Amino acid sequence: MRVLVTGGAGFIGSHIVDALLKAGHEVLVVDNLSSGKKENLPPEVPFYQMDITDPGIAGIFEAARPQAVIHQAAQVAVPVSLRDPIFDARVNIIGTLNLLEAARRVKVGKMVFASSAAVYGNPNYLPVDEDHDLRPLSGYGISKHTVERYLEAYQELYGLSWTALRYANVYGPRQDAQGEGGVVAVFIDKLLHNQRPQIFGDGEQTRDFVYVKDVAAANVAALSAGDNQILNISTGKASTVNELYSLLKQTIGSALEPEYAPPRPGDIVHSYLDNSKAVARLNWQPQYELARGLKETVEHYLRGNA
Repeated sequence: MRVLVTGGAGFIGSHIVDALLKAGHEVLVVDNLSSGKKENLPPEVPFYQMDITDPGIAGIFEAARPQAVIHQAAQVAVPVSLRDPIFDARVNIIGTLNLLEAARRVKVGKMVFASSAAVYGNPNYLPVDEDHDLRPLSGYGISKHTVERYLEAYQELYGLSWTALRYANVYGPRQDAQGEGGVVAVFIDKLLHNQRPQIFGDGEQTRDFVYVKDVAAANVAALSAGDNQILNISTGKASTVNELYSLLKQTIGSALEPEYAPPRPGDIVHSYLDNSKAVARLNWQPQYELARGLKETVEHYLRGNA
């Protein structure tokens, strides 16, 4: 299958590209390189440096005629969405509409969309399943939910199949520790530079940390399964931030203690997701326990990668 991956030079996107190539698919990538890195991609993969909000995207669709799109390109930081909700909406909503319009015109068969657990807000019950109320606490969560509704409409109106994958907290190699990177990448970066990481709140907040290679496998599976479904992509297990920090200390061999700071607005206190629907619909199963995933991630950073 010919698959266009938006955000394919980024953290999750580049792992999806690797998994697609391994599965024998033909891959092309669109990325504006605002956070992605060209070196994350094999040199033979056709690459277009372009923002998803650029009307020129339509020309790429016309020329390449992808059969499917895996859409990862996004403004991904909750704090940015609170500081600049208009920018967040421009990238995550208008940018996606730009892709949907281009996909509709060339009759793309399927779009797999990177959604987020941020759509749920603070949960009423745990683990959170796909039927949970949606009360996002940030522009980021609102934008992801908005796109899910657009996908439903485009399927009804134009027959474009889709799957929305609501990611838990994804971690792994190539995650950017600079700026608003994921907590795992930030902790590793600090510990390897012998600096005390900052934990917002008391560290007892829970998250569902899912390894990036498991997320990539779910995206590949969704090309041919889970049509017109919203699916949680997670481990189904809760870990506190303190537990995560303790595991990383052991893995790296550090004695540094964290610094605790006040909780951030918009941050969810407890979250872990029920992944049973994805397991059933995609015939997919997470393969990485947290300790194993952290070990691989630390080894990647120790090799001098970022």
